[in-house]
Amino acid sequence: MGDLAPDLGFFDLDLFVITNLIGATCLYLWAARRTPGWSRMPTASFLSAMVALALAYLGPFGAWAHDAFWAHMGQHLLVLMIAGPLIVLSSPVRLTFLNLGPSGRRRLVAALRSRPMTFLTNPYVGWILFATVLLGSHTQFVMNWALTGHDAMEFVIRPIYLFAALTFYYPLIGCDLIGKRPAPSVRLFSLALMMIPETVLGMVVHFSPVPLYWAYEQSALLHGFDVMADQKFAGAMMWAIAMVLDGMWMMVAAIEWWRDQERETNRLERREYRESISA
Repeated sequence: MGDLAPDLGFFDLDLFVITNLIGATCLYLWAARRTPGWSRMPTASFLSAMVALALAYLGPFGAWAHDAFWAHMGQHLLVLMIAGPLIVLSSPVRLTFLNLGPSGRRRLVAALRSRPMTFLTNPYVGWILFATVLLGSHTQFVMNWALTGHDAMEFVIRPIYLFAALTFYYPLIGCDLIGKRPAPSVRLFSLALMMIPETVLGMVVHFSPVPLYWAYEQSALLHGFDVMADQKFAGAMMWAIAMVLDGMWMMVAAIEWWRDQERETNRLERREYRESISA
């Protein structure tokens, strides 16, 4: 990887990103602290997500994303497949609910049960959005536009990626409040299907016989590394690492399914016991 690292600094201390990450962290910790009995696990998930976002946007992935394709792809993996699901597992909607008064809770529940939220939390909609963002953002027109404009990457591409990740994972993992949660089998199947666009993108990028994006061609010439080696490494990252991360979140969904079944079995056993006592 050393031969593919641009001759640039390791950090991109973007004040806008730093302010947002610190603000979100402080707000979450404040809400968690004033919520009696709030578990440490969701808090740990949220803090881990903030670390992943900081690494993606402020660390070497953020500093080199405009110059090295592999850094750009690593940034996507951190945001889409690590930070996004970790934020979902931190149960921010439930935490918000617990910090609201009665009227605020009623409005939040009404919003969660509204038609727009029901539509967005449909796993098929989330999958289509995720796949469209992942594949559509890597078309030559969109990529070259984003790579040549810092504002386009920061204020358009990054928010869209995080929104797509949250929309996709929100109904599939964790125990956050939701108007209608899909069946466990649907959740597991949706996570498995995400391997399709990731594999397609990884294979296209890795096996392409020519450079796909002229912005990275120019950067490779400027920094003196092989543009095709950079591109192949980026494709391999999306192809291989995404499979591992997908498998990890599928395991989380499978464990949640098993726990749901265990709780349901225990509930039925208690009911049968009560009925046998009263008979």
